[in-house]
Amino acid sequence: MHPLMIAAGIIFCLFVGLIGTIIFFKYFNLWFQAYTTGASVSMTSLIAMSFRKVNARAIVEAKIMSKQAGLDTTNEMTTRALEAHYLAGGNVKRVVQALIVAHRAKIDLNWDTAAAIDLAGRNVLEAVQTSVDPKVIDCPDSRRTGRATLDGVAKDGIQLKARARVTVRTNLRQLIGGATEETVIARVGEGIVSAIGSCKTHKEVLANPMLIAKAVLDKSLDSQTAFEIVSIDIADIDVGDNVGARLQADQAEADVRVARAHAEERRAMAVATEQEMKALTQENRAKLVLAEAEVPLAMAEAFRSGNLRAGQPSA
Repeated sequence: MHPLMIAAGIIFCLFVGLIGTIIFFKYFNLWFQAYTTGASVSMTSLIAMSFRKVNARAIVEAKIMSKQAGLDTTNEMTTRALEAHYLAGGNVKRVVQALIVAHRAKIDLNWDTAAAIDLAGRNVLEAVQTSVDPKVIDCPDSRRTGRATLDGVAKDGIQLKARARVTVRTNLRQLIGGATEETVIARVGEGIVSAIGSCKTHKEVLANPMLIAKAVLDKSLDSQTAFEIVSIDIADIDVGDNVGARLQADQAEADVRVARAHAEERRAMAVATEQEMKALTQENRAKLVLAEAEVPLAMAEAFRSGNLRAGQPSA
């Protein structure tokens, strides 16, 4: 064999060995961490991740967290499944943290559901935390609507201004495709206004504000939403305007205006009739003048025809 070919082969082997050594030491720490924790990530998988543009450290850390937390990493949370979720644009670390929290809290949540929630744009970790520790939302939320109270009118016409606090927890089964927090606030607000309007007097509501909460809870306003309503507490309720009296006053004023309009219409018709009669009087006077002008003509014609002679005694 030619010496140049032998030298070229040696150089190629040294180059390949150098590249392999660099890659080995680059991923050795990750592989060793996975190996010592039993996360079972092979060196081949780590090297292949670099060619697939996958963050190997994120995958290894997720595998280590899930293994240390006692999650099943052999059936669902495989290395390939984690890589697929990463390549799809998901947050692998957040999904694993959510699964750990759900596992500790005895909440039924698997990898496929958690990954789907994350890819749908929802914060799956926050959703699980809210499911474990329910949160309280104000109704209405002044930061979103700019209103501080919900205004309802009882049957006696008295306005009541109410403000409620709603305790909700996440419904993980309906988190995908379920309505958001804004829908819950809107439905609760609608239920409170409807409950106030169904009361005979405002005194019933003031005496027992829980009537409103009970009426709202009985309507199951959390259906088809991503939350379950735990409780509704009426934080504050005040008496507003006497809407019934104001509406009656407005109606009376409107009736007065209508009556005035009818009276003005009748007055205008009377004036028009008066003017018509005056015109008719003038027309008749003109006819009378014309008739009087015809009398001398008729007398003259009678003289000419001999039917009327001057000085003729009357019969």
